[in-house]
Amino acid sequence: MSKPTFRAYIAWVAICIIWGTTYLAIRIGVADLPPMLFAGFRWITASIILIFVLRLTGKQLPKKSDLIHLAIVGIALLGFGNGLVVTAEQSLPSGLTALLITTLPFWMVGFESLRKKGPKLNHLIVIGLIFGLAGVITIFGVDLSSWLSTKNIFGVLALMGSEIAWALGSIYSKYHKVSVHPLMGAAVQMLIAGLAQTALGTVLGEFSWFHLTQNGILAMVYLIVVGAIFGYASYIYAISELPLSFVSTYAYINPIIALILGWYILNEELSINLLFAVILIFSGVILVRKGSFLAQQRMKKPATTNEIIQRQ
Repeated sequence: MSKPTFRAYIAWVAICIIWGTTYLAIRIGVADLPPMLFAGFRWITASIILIFVLRLTGKQLPKKSDLIHLAIVGIALLGFGNGLVVTAEQSLPSGLTALLITTLPFWMVGFESLRKKGPKLNHLIVIGLIFGLAGVITIFGVDLSSWLSTKNIFGVLALMGSEIAWALGSIYSKYHKVSVHPLMGAAVQMLIAGLAQTALGTVLGEFSWFHLTQNGILAMVYLIVVGAIFGYASYIYAISELPLSFVSTYAYINPIIALILGWYILNEELSINLLFAVILIFSGVILVRKGSFLAQQRMKKPATTNEIIQRQ
């Protein structure tokens, strides 16, 4: 395994853990702060810190030709993707949010398979995704009846929009390479998305009820340092080196982290259902990983005569 690939797997592990903790922080933050300004200030601050550190280490700013691609990815992933999650958590509990987010791999794998030259679905990927989803439903099954309740429908729709935007942005990022260093690219994406969200929050009049509280400040600091600088930078690096269908399985592991935090911090009970769910989820991760590898290998092989005929 090459060093970049090894580092990419470490980055994947990081987002599995880090983003499992951010649902709670977002939920705490939006209880006191308006969503767009909360999200916008988070990304702007994180980007300024990251750009400053990267410039000190000699990393170059992106070229003008890269800015349009960075803007598209930043707006899709952070502007819409993260912004709609923050909006949704105004009405949805974090557990239900984590459950709905687990459908992300379906969007990613599905959209990528529509590409003419994209990797195609195989039985291992499909079975793995089903295993992962079944595991998360096992954990949060008690919340399924509230998916379409009147008070949650807006949040559910916001999350669906978030997942579609995140999937499309990830695929665009995967196939539109830029020459800038991945971390610098991530920082510029944060800045662009943060400015867009802050502008939207201003138009919506959110400054009239923007009042910092202790919980709001703590949530924002955590999301800036851990969720944004370490988490998002790790995600951008992971999708640049690993198959999207594998990277997207982080969405299955995040809810487990959220559940463990509930047990550790709030003394919530750990049941046999959780142990069964963990087996399902990690079995799904292994199957998707193997299926992704086989799909990538198949793309690299020369087409046989029969395959050429079938495509015509």
